[in-house]
Amino acid sequence: MDIGAMLLSLAGGLGLFLLGMRMMSDSIEKAAGARLRGILEMFTKNRFVGMLVGIVFTAIIQSSSACTVMVVSFVNSGLMTLYQAAGVIFGANIGTTVTSQLVSFNLSEIAPVFLLGGALIVMFCKKQNIVKIANIILGFGVLFMGLDGMSSAMSGMKDMAQIVDLLHSLKSPVFAILVGTVLTAVIQSSSVTVSIVLLMANQGLLELPICMFIILGCNIGACTSALLASMTGKKDAKRAAMIHFLFNVIGTIIMYIILKIAMNPVLGLLYGISGDNAGRIVANAHTIFKIFQVIVLFPFSGWIVKMTYLLVPGTDKSVGYRESFTLQYIGNKVVFNPATAVVEVIKELERMASLASENLNRAMNALITLDEEDINEVYQVEKNINFLNHAITNYLVKINQTTLPIEDQQSIGALFHVVNDIERIGDHAENVADDAVRRKETGLGFSQTAQRELGEMLDMVNDIIRYSVEMFATSSDEHMEDIQRLEDAIDDKERELQQKHIERLTKNECSPEAGMIFSDLVSGLERVADHATNIAFAIHDSENVELADKTRLS
Repeated sequence: MDIGAMLLSLAGGLGLFLLGMRMMSDSIEKAAGARLRGILEMFTKNRFVGMLVGIVFTAIIQSSSACTVMVVSFVNSGLMTLYQAAGVIFGANIGTTVTSQLVSFNLSEIAPVFLLGGALIVMFCKKQNIVKIANIILGFGVLFMGLDGMSSAMSGMKDMAQIVDLLHSLKSPVFAILVGTVLTAVIQSSSVTVSIVLLMANQGLLELPICMFIILGCNIGACTSALLASMTGKKDAKRAAMIHFLFNVIGTIIMYIILKIAMNPVLGLLYGISGDNAGRIVANAHTIFKIFQVIVLFPFSGWIVKMTYLLVPGTDKSVGYRESFTLQYIGNKVVFNPATAVVEVIKELERMASLASENLNRAMNALITLDEEDINEVYQVEKNINFLNHAITNYLVKINQTTLPIEDQQSIGALFHVVNDIERIGDHAENVADDAVRRKETGLGFSQTAQRELGEMLDMVNDIIRYSVEMFATSSDEHMEDIQRLEDAIDDKERELQQKHIERLTKNECSPEAGMIFSDLVSGLERVADHATNIAFAIHDSENVELADKTRLS
């Protein structure tokens, strides 16, 4: 085999390997991403438990980069603290070694079975859940077919004296670390680069001592994805990515010193565990180095978190109503993670709902006080809400075209409705501000009784909005009965106040113009309650869909 054909074969094998890794990771995230995300959210309150979850999570999805990017997104959304994130990131560094362990067992001989089985299921099965599992199997087969291709190409390399001499001339540990760092930063997967090193060691192309240092470089390069993902995030998101970076840099320095002092005893230990199989030695070195680093650094994880505050100083600038319109949780990220996309949308919608609710109360207050500053503020915030409406809708369209987890994919339609319902609440606030302007221009007055009645109804509407947004954001049924009770009570209140309004008109206790504004306000508040109920039941089980549909009146 000439060098051109060998390089072509190597490139083809690497392409299949990368494709297989991507297929496996994406399919696992799509099939179980939402459940895994829920586990990650639920069991990370304790740092040690978080570390165990990080190990299992990363071992399943075969990517520490995906796990750390998800953690960065959680921290950015306020769902996880930096101290909780530290435990998961430490665990992810151990979990990522599972791929190299699988590769070291060389399952290439049975790869065609996985390919055929996965392809047949994908082609002929109609059930989406089973197809997703088949895609995982198919990716597994493609991965090992790629490994077989790379291994065959590398076996030809060992017969080429120039290449062997070139690789054996790689003696500098610092240069080896740099090579591992750069390769992993480009490929964005330490699993891939360690697997390549493993194959080269198997073929005798790389000496084992230099493999140890390349592995250390791979660990640093693996931080690239999280660092890129954090670039457009908040300060804490940047600090979470920095935890990953500091862990690997400090761990590499420790292992570098140990290897420089005691390379032979370390290799002796690895030979004792792995025998003479060079690939197993590399895989076990990768795992043992990571476990050792976690054991040494875990007690100091709090200090590492504090170091990130020195490296990423300051606090995030709060986003005020009058400042430039912006998204806090979603946007044009450098690295996009489908498994956290819907979580971030929900956080952004929660913020949008808070803006709309506060604006409604501001408008109702302006209606009574006729404060011009409040009236202008209502219009300004409404522009912000409209911006969020368009931006979130566009983002939902974008992520709907990606490989979202199945459960998240099913919720996209409901999220479009939620954006619309929140925007409509904002519109009602603007309508109230218009009424305040009309009152100010015409001098129309409201009686104390009318003001008290509106205040009572507004309190009920505030309660249902608060319960609904909480139910939507947390997927909790805790306030379901409260929402249903309030929805009925607000409907009754609307009918009661309309009747009292008619009575006041007939007794000539208020002007027709003021009465018309009052009637519109009461009707508007009732419709706000309907929109709130829609939000509560937007993403809920099918037994409550009928109620949500019933209340989607305006």
